[in-house]
Amino acid sequence: MNAKELLAMDEAALKKELADLMQAHFKLRMQHGTQQLQNPNQLRTTRRDIARVRTILAQKAASK
Repeated sequence: MNAKELLAMDEAALKKELADLMQAHFKLRMQHGTQQLQNPNQLRTTRRDIARVRTILAQKAASK
């Protein structure tokens, strides 16, 4: 997920994206806990994408 793509989204789309990322991160953590995760770097990228979305949401809320 690119920051420019996130900036182009509206607030509702960002909240939906955040919910999707949180759900994906939960599934990855469960796979990691049961030793079924093939690529542990997915956890890192998902966590950083969540942070990006939250940052953009905070910026949009502050600009109102």
